[in-house]
Amino acid sequence: MFQPDYDVIVVGGGPSGATAAHDLASNGYSVMLLDRAGRVKPCGGAVPPRLLKDFDIPQTLLVAHAKSARIISPSNKKVVMPVGDGFVGMVDRDSFDEWLRDRAATAGATRRTGICETVDDSAEFVTLSYRADRNAILQNVTARAVIGADGARSNVARQCIKNASHVPFVFAYHEVVEVPDEVTEDYDATRCDVYYQGHLSPDFYAWIFPHGKTASIGLGSADKGFPLRETTRLMREQTGLSHWKTIRKEGAPIPLKPLKRWDNGKNVVVTGDAAGVVAPSSGEGIYYAMTAGRMGADAVSAFLKSGDARALRLARKSFMKAHGRVFWILGIMQYFWYKNDKRRERFVKMCEDPDVQRLTWEAYMNKQLVRRDPMAHFRIFFKDLGHLLGLKTVER
Repeated sequence: MFQPDYDVIVVGGGPSGATAAHDLASNGYSVMLLDRAGRVKPCGGAVPPRLLKDFDIPQTLLVAHAKSARIISPSNKKVVMPVGDGFVGMVDRDSFDEWLRDRAATAGATRRTGICETVDDSAEFVTLSYRADRNAILQNVTARAVIGADGARSNVARQCIKNASHVPFVFAYHEVVEVPDEVTEDYDATRCDVYYQGHLSPDFYAWIFPHGKTASIGLGSADKGFPLRETTRLMREQTGLSHWKTIRKEGAPIPLKPLKRWDNGKNVVVTGDAAGVVAPSSGEGIYYAMTAGRMGADAVSAFLKSGDARALRLARKSFMKAHGRVFWILGIMQYFWYKNDKRRERFVKMCEDPDVQRLTWEAYMNKQLVRRDPMAHFRIFFKDLGHLLGLKTVER
């Protein structure tokens, strides 16, 4: 009787894929983790404290602790939002992702470096073809199930999941720069700066995030024709950081809406960016990617134990139950507040409100909507409506 090479092949070694591979290997499954060489995703690198707890991540992987966020309006109005007693952790994706992959290997996953070419899910077992590099010989491996965690333009999703390409994207670009020993510019190593200015992004935002000895300077836009590199150069000139040494430059599409289906109904499921789990409005992805990876691993484990392919649906069902409402609200926020500079100006003004700041940070830290203090939500609703309609004052 034919036996596949592995129980599970995980395609993509970012936070989502590495988490899924670790969880499955820790539970005794034979796992192959396939990842492309030398790929670092453009990412601000922000992670909430809950991520460290949920996924047992050591504090040593944090390169900085942000104690506040400063948002800047089109008129250059600056609003500082202190975190309070908490912090926003910052990670460097190259070392963070590699640590996650190493942990998966320590748990028993077999690491392979290569590029996924084809995924044949037509038989009982999945056949995956990959090359170690573009000029290498094609290799075939088989598995009882495949998890596609291979990014926004996932080969696995495109080949196995219906309508997987029908997802809106933000195209992100950033430059990692070296922070000088003596900083005279308007830069704070404990503060994340977020720019809501139409000339820097017509429909998203730009950022400067601290990473200890380095910083991430970047922006995103869903407009395919928007000049990301040129605008980043202008942004660095605008902020006085154009002379800081550039270490590397990276760009990639980032999905902003979860796929309507994550599995093929047989033996394949997708997670992370491949499943579209990046938060609208904020673009936050690391926590959600790792959460989706864990839920994908749980769904595959249930499938392998039962043989019932319907178990694969649990990945999306579990994720949307936990985070779908937050994604919906953030999507509405992005639609209303990022449309033009007039609305962006009102959005930044609204963020001066203590209720808005407190509930924003509580939701970020806990990764769920804050249900207590309903009067605060009531006040915010009317203040939000007032800002949207352009009213000068809204009574508490």
